[in-house]
Order: sequence, then structure tokens, then C-alpha cells
Amino acid sequence: MKKDSKQATGIILGITIGTAVGVATDNLGLWLSIGIAIGAGLSVTMKDDKKE
Repeated sequence: MKKDSKQATGIILGITIGTAVGVATDNLGLWLSIGIAIGAGLSVTMKDDKKE
């Protein structure tokens, strides 16, 4: 359950950043997709390295 929460948090942050930059540069489609990619990367880096 924690993994899903961190993944959702990363993607939401990426969408937020991508939308803000996209509106500012008037190229929403490009920056929204880049934001989703950044959010996916953030969710991977926030993952715990503990192995059970």
C-alpha cells in the first residue's frame, strides 16, 4: 500500500509541475507529458530500498 501512495504522490507532483510550466510557456501538451515522466521518476527515487 505504501508503494502505491508514493507512486501517486510522485505522479501528482509531476503533473502539477508540468501543468505550471506548460501554462507559462503556452505548450501544455509537451510539459504535461514531461511532468508525468518526472513524477514517475520521483516515485522510483522515493521508493524504500528495504527488502523483506
